[in-house]
Amino acid sequence: MSYRIDLHTHSIISQDGGISRDQYANLLEKGILDVIAITDHNETKLAIEMEKKLGDKIIVGEEISTKEGEMIGLFLEKTIPGNLSALETAKLIHEQGGVVYIPHPFETSRQGLQIDVLATILSDIDIIEVFNARGKWRGRSSQALAFAQKNNKTMAAASDSHCHMGMGSSYNIISEVPTNKTLINLLAKGELQKRFAPAFSYLCPAINRMKHKFFNYV
Repeated sequence: MSYRIDLHTHSIISQDGGISRDQYANLLEKGILDVIAITDHNETKLAIEMEKKLGDKIIVGEEISTKEGEMIGLFLEKTIPGNLSALETAKLIHEQGGVVYIPHPFETSRQGLQIDVLATILSDIDIIEVFNARGKWRGRSSQALAFAQKNNKTMAAASDSHCHMGMGSSYNIISEVPTNKTLINLLAKGELQKRFAPAFSYLCPAINRMKHKFFNYV
């Protein structure tokens, strides 16, 4: 049996996110994905809520704004504050028993961590995102892949969806529902589904920012 898992998505409580509680539940119910990490910007509130509701089909994550760029923590128990160094942030993720995941490395428009920073936290990195479904015109997939292979780091593909229309575009195929202790090994033995999201879904972050000016999502 195989499981499709997306490790990088943004709900309605991210300032540029738009995936609702019902949409997450429907994606899982329809079998588009089997496990989803909710990785809101500097917040875990909705992810924790959905994990309580849907169990291990949801991974509590957070895309954390470090001083040097963005980093994701997976299998978190509580929110990690932003604006710390990348090294401090990685240590805090591991202190919770979490997994350090590097999203869209080397990018500049999306605040990816750069090579000099990655070199200083190399031993703390668990997973490198080598394919981002929203990186068709700005991604650094080949550079991320080369870095992961050179440093023997586990690789992942993700949608980085900010609306439900991008979900199911890119994900990982693994053999069982993961835990914080098994995810890295399962990904290493699994497969990556590398497919860019529909072009119109690239507009979702900007549209969502406008919506958030008029609607208060909780």
